[in-house]
Amino acid sequence: MDSYDFSSDDFETDTPEGFLDEEHLEYLNGTELYFEQFGPPDAPALVYLHGGPGYNSYSFRSLVGDDLTAYRMVYLDQRGAGRSAPLEGDLSVDTLVDDLEAVRDFLSLESFTPLGHGFGAVVALEYARRFPSRVPRVVVVNPWLHLPELALTLLREAASISGQAFVDPRDELPAPKEGEYPRVGNARVERAFSLLGARDLLNALEFPEIRGRLRLEFADVESQLLGGGEVQESLVSQGFWEFEYPPYLLEQTRPVFVIAGTLDRTSYPAQVDWLLDLAGADVQELEAGHYPWVDAPEEFVAALERVMEG
Repeated sequence: MDSYDFSSDDFETDTPEGFLDEEHLEYLNGTELYFEQFGPPDAPALVYLHGGPGYNSYSFRSLVGDDLTAYRMVYLDQRGAGRSAPLEGDLSVDTLVDDLEAVRDFLSLESFTPLGHGFGAVVALEYARRFPSRVPRVVVVNPWLHLPELALTLLREAASISGQAFVDPRDELPAPKEGEYPRVGNARVERAFSLLGARDLLNALEFPEIRGRLRLEFADVESQLLGGGEVQESLVSQGFWEFEYPPYLLEQTRPVFVIAGTLDRTSYPAQVDWLLDLAGADVQELEAGHYPWVDAPEEFVAALERVMEG
């Protein structure tokens, strides 16, 4: 069994006796995937699925991992992201789900709860749809499920913040060819980012206070993990901003729980409502932004405990 020595000092905490404390860089499903495992081996297993797409699991563990020792935590850097191997070729949700199943099989987990954040919520939900017998529940945090709708939100907010007129490019697009879908999501997000830079726009919508953004940025700098551009470029080239997951929610058979930061204007309420309406989700609301473990860590951990008991 190979292990990946990212840095033995990343998480300076004494490992309780009997706890798992492992780092892996394993060749699974045709690529090298980095993941960590920490916690009691007999505790309920949780697999954290970061968003981005193309982000990593480092900041989540560094900021809130010490409070999650009641679970057998698995922190996965998804394909092409973080400490996993650089992306080669195209990427799809099906591939990310297959990667997750390969990690589950490698760790011999009979079952686990996928914990998906942002676009990672799609991977969590789709895994549960395809492998319901492996999943007692699905937990998602500030999900991104309907990307054309998210692009419209970004455009409205960019126009409002910049003081410019809101114009939806939907009616300006040429009629699509037979069998094609108009790329309205891509057109919306391009216009939004032309009104206000992507970084400034997302910071304004995701973080209610600057100190939360600075906390996360400090963790990102500490991680020395940059990149993710290949993942984003691959997904954008395949129509990322046209992706709509809500129809698949009608096929969801596992209980779905949402931890929603109500101050995150990218996800709440529009994206959360899809899960409420189509999957009968149980929604835990917190006064927090896109990263509730940054803005309200104690409340986030308490909400997760309620969900895991539900």
